[in-house]
Amino acid sequence: MTWRRRLAGGPADRGSGTIWVVALMSLVWLTAAVAMTVGGVRAARHRAHAAADLAALAAASHALDGPALACDVAESVARAAGGHVTGCVLRGRVADVTISASAHVPGFGTLPVTARARAGPAIVRPRKETSE
Repeated sequence: MTWRRRLAGGPADRGSGTIWVVALMSLVWLTAAVAMTVGGVRAARHRAHAAADLAALAAASHALDGPALACDVAESVARAAGGHVTGCVLRGRVADVTISASAHVPGFGTLPVTARARAGPAIVRPRKETSE
């Protein structure tokens, strides 16, 4: 019997704590990596939605100038916001814009993100008068 067994009173389990710590650290690292990846994709999605909103507002504000000019303005706004217009439709003064952007995800490469927004003039309806 070795002196380690005599002092501990049982079999020598030296080194098992190291394995548990390494396993726990790996789990923490994996959880952090997944959280950062999901956060990055969500941030890219929010940026794409913001770009779509801005492009739709820009197109709606230029709707009276014609659909070609309105969609060109939407494209320049979307490009400045990091996106690309994949669809632009004007129905009267209402603009419907679809934006495509990309999200870089470590380990997965670049993932496409798509967002859609619609903008137009506010419709003001007269209030109903009530008699009391």
